[in-house]
Amino acid sequence: MENTFNVSKNLVLLGLVEMEGQKYLYCVLSIVLYSFIVLLSVVIVFVIFVDQRLHEPMYILISKLVLNGIFGSSVLFPKLIVDLISSSTTITHGNCAAQALCVGLFAFYEMSTFTIMAYDRYLAVCFPLHYGMLVTNERIINVIIGSLLVDSILVLIGLVLTWILPLCGNKINNIICDNMSMVILSCGDSSLSQLFAASFVTIYLCVTILVTIFSNLQIFVVCLKVSGESRQKAVHTLVTHLLNFSVFLIGLLFVFIRYRLSSVRLLTIGHILLSVTSLIVPPLFNPLIYGFRTHALKMRVTHNLQKMPAWPKMTKIHGPSISKLVISHNQS
Repeated sequence: MENTFNVSKNLVLLGLVEMEGQKYLYCVLSIVLYSFIVLLSVVIVFVIFVDQRLHEPMYILISKLVLNGIFGSSVLFPKLIVDLISSSTTITHGNCAAQALCVGLFAFYEMSTFTIMAYDRYLAVCFPLHYGMLVTNERIINVIIGSLLVDSILVLIGLVLTWILPLCGNKINNIICDNMSMVILSCGDSSLSQLFAASFVTIYLCVTILVTIFSNLQIFVVCLKVSGESRQKAVHTLVTHLLNFSVFLIGLLFVFIRYRLSSVRLLTIGHILLSVTSLIVPPLFNPLIYGFRTHALKMRVTHNLQKMPAWPKMTKIHGPSISKLVISHNQS
């Protein structure tokens, strides 16, 4: 890092420089991934929105989760696609700040959503008789709004504390901007920013993770006590939530590993993979896992797809098995 303050208006994203040689391949791959994420997520949200039978707290939370997936992937892919097409490898300070803010918001929104979902499932499994009184659509919406406000304030404070620091370089070893990249470039006294990250953010993450672990452990205890259909439903709920939560934690782990290896000469492609995993994998797998493993949601998605004009052609090609499945579900 240079010893003089950086006066350049633009920051160089070394990851884009690295991708320049095969930019068209990366561009096509980005378009396919982004389209797939948006399509899957929009289908899930649309079905939940139009189907009155899915207007329940659990499905409201699933909608929030997949919408946040669209938000997170939109932070990465649109700009990346434009940069690859135009061969741009720089970003202005203002755009870098906006992107870092959105990256932080996505991570915090995802964490709070998983925490609320875990506690919601805990109440549903452990207190089924009182669940309807404890959790209503109005209450869950209020909790979601409250969590969004808290998350936004925490991320904004952390970003402001970092952004006021002077920079002694203009090269970011990534394809996106995030808060830690700016901390690495700073050459001023970053003790206040680090103190905030080590206190408020750490406490927040510890609380959310502990609540999630506690809720899932309680569901697991119920799985051991009950039998028959109740046990099967409890296990299904536990496995579904743990699958999605594990995918998200793996993304966070990669980010943590990346910054722990800051003193190691890691290839640029390694920094790219470790940093963007959390913006690609959870948004891609969340709608897939919940869409396939949540029985009622899967049936309603299939039912709504059946109403589309192209559906008869699909059933002729793939056979009547899906239609029979939907009809038998509706009869039951």
